[in-house]
Amino acid sequence: MSEPISVLFCCMGNICRSPTAHGVFRRLLRENNLEHRVLVDSAGTHAYHIGEPPDRRSQLAAKTRGVDLSDIRARAAVPEDFVRFHYVLAMDRDNFDFLSALCPPGQEGKLRLFMEFAPHLGQSDVPDPYYGGARGFEQVLDMIESAAQGLLHKVCDDLSG
Repeated sequence: MSEPISVLFCCMGNICRSPTAHGVFRRLLRENNLEHRVLVDSAGTHAYHIGEPPDRRSQLAAKTRGVDLSDIRARAAVPEDFVRFHYVLAMDRDNFDFLSALCPPGQEGKLRLFMEFAPHLGQSDVPDPYYGGARGFEQVLDMIESAAQGLLHKVCDDLSG
């Protein structure tokens, strides 16, 4: 595949889970010298926080693991995202259902649950840490780091085949 592969991570407000996945995956791409071959973005299924940076707790938790989220700004997912991106990855089943309704005909194969890339964890949803404590943000990071590794393997297969 000669054109860059593009990945969009989606959660509800685009201030906790999806920007964290965006930052973690961007770091993995940089570490593997793939940042010019894979494009990454994130969006929310609801327009609650458009233009805002990630939640400060998400930024703090990510920063402790060497992931900088400070340049990411929330935006809302739009139908055109299904044309622009090869992968549209929902953080949970509610996000998946919302995105499924937004998805133009013929683009459904691009929509997946992000946790499909970490089947060994036995989880389909990344829980929303917004209303919880610091431990929730750490748990989310653990899950995202695991799924991001699985996604990296898939993307590398796509790039080589």
